[in-house]
Amino acid sequence: MKPHIICHMVTSLDGRIITSRWGPKPNTKAYETTAATFDSQAWLCGRVTFEKDFTNGLAPDLQPGATVPDRHDFVADKAATSFAIAIDAHGKLGWESAYIDDDHIISVLSEQVGDEYLAYLRRVGVSYIFGGIKELDFKLVLDKLGRLFPIKTILLEGGGHVNGSLLKAGLVDELSLLQYPVIDGAASSAAVFEQGEQPGPPAALLLKHVEQLPDGLVWLRYDVVK
Repeated sequence: MKPHIICHMVTSLDGRIITSRWGPKPNTKAYETTAATFDSQAWLCGRVTFEKDFTNGLAPDLQPGATVPDRHDFVADKAATSFAIAIDAHGKLGWESAYIDDDHIISVLSEQVGDEYLAYLRRVGVSYIFGGIKELDFKLVLDKLGRLFPIKTILLEGGGHVNGSLLKAGLVDELSLLQYPVIDGAASSAAVFEQGEQPGPPAALLLKHVEQLPDGLVWLRYDVVK
């Protein structure tokens, strides 16, 4: 069964998500405190977000000629109950550990990824699933995450292209938006949802919660109308 997907993001008033442009030290602590109110077992980001915020661009330590016993989905830690899901179709992320804090890492790959990278993930202890031959099928990805792991709810936390892909596929159930009191104004800054030159239809939302938070933030919550 597909996990429930809540897209949880902090944005400028014009919908941009590059917080480094919002002053020397924008206070985004409310992002973590509001995220903690959701009963989620996993959070999901794209490769660029992981490289920037978690791995510092670490390259994978591949061993030439390494092989794996099979090319099936791989669950490294069957006892894990919380997860960090990395969308990494081409197998570019390096990992120092199979965990971020207490969250076990699941890498989402395409079948184009070679055995050397799969062997590397097994060596580090990172779980992985295949989400498509060349392009990721996010419906398949979510089905596997729900079947292979104890995941009922996922916080979708960007970047914009990953958010946009899941929204376009009709897989986002809720939007949780923290609006930071700044106008970014840069056309080059990523938006909450990016869908390229072939966007899907506009997504209608049903407002269900509005709350003013400290430091001028506003928390908006919506259901996505199916």
